[in-house]
Amino acid sequence: MNELGRLEDLPQAYRDELKSLNLVPLWPSLRGVLPPKVPTRQTQPTYWAYKTLRPLLLKAGELTPIEKAERRVLVLANPGHGLEKMQASAAIYLGMQLLLPGEWAPSHRHTPNAVRMIVEGEGAYTTVDGEKCPMSRGDLILTPTGLWHEHGHDGTEPVVWLDVLDLPLVYYMEASYHINGQRQDVVSGRGDRQYIRAGVVPTPVFGRSQKAYPMLRYAWTDAKAALESLAADDPSLEHVQVTYTNPETGGDAENILGFYALMLRPGQSLRLPARSPAQVFHVIEGQVQAQIVNSTFTLVEADTCCAPGYEAVTLKNLKSDTPSFVFVADESPLHRKLGVYENWG
Repeated sequence: MNELGRLEDLPQAYRDELKSLNLVPLWPSLRGVLPPKVPTRQTQPTYWAYKTLRPLLLKAGELTPIEKAERRVLVLANPGHGLEKMQASAAIYLGMQLLLPGEWAPSHRHTPNAVRMIVEGEGAYTTVDGEKCPMSRGDLILTPTGLWHEHGHDGTEPVVWLDVLDLPLVYYMEASYHINGQRQDVVSGRGDRQYIRAGVVPTPVFGRSQKAYPMLRYAWTDAKAALESLAADDPSLEHVQVTYTNPETGGDAENILGFYALMLRPGQSLRLPARSPAQVFHVIEGQVQAQIVNSTFTLVEADTCCAPGYEAVTLKNLKSDTPSFVFVADESPLHRKLGVYENWG
């Protein structure tokens, strides 16, 4: 194949005229936007140790009152994208958020979808669209696009959770904004109680619920029990994983990012195939080694790492006598909707 022409091969006067008319020649940059065989990726394998960021997060609680911060968050930024971009991958934003006893983070709603994976502490809650969702370690709580949500804390110890948003994508689309609101009135009914048993859902005899997201809180006790049951039912099963889904549709819990819980048997090493979406791994329980491209990370509870797409990942449970449990977020729903999802095996 002939080598494509370079921008500097063009006369300066021609380049200046193009620039003055907001025109750009494609051919010098064609291989940059359409590289051969494998996409160009800015996402780098990156690791965030909770024991190092936690003191800094607590310090932020001392330095900045909630009234001045609204949301007190340290962003887990991927250096491949530039720290100022505040993104972990092309479509995933991560942040560690702190709420101290007695605090209330005011109600607002925004266009990006968000979830909260609870990292530590008890006594806090998120109210989403009037539904009060208590927070316990390992719980997953949705705050989907457009729904009012606020955070409060009635306990005695700091509460920390991992925020996962599709903010980079929504911001790139020039569709990201928020609206402040008033404190919500709590309504009766909770989706995690109504949809607590797999395979059965409430019967809407007198009218169907209009909620696009009928279940907002996914308790870790239930997800862990499902993983343990799955593993016990088939001891030969290598990939013990469950997907957080919408119980009414069976589809992904949210429409842009996918969320999963993975169990590694004692001492197990599991190779996850190379797929197009980037992935985030967060250890809920146990100790895990992650091999991503040329990087090897050792993750203990509450640690987080990310992997670029189109790369295989090997996870190893460093516990020889107990399982380890990992929360996974990825861009699969987005890739499938766009028709670019690939599994290279």
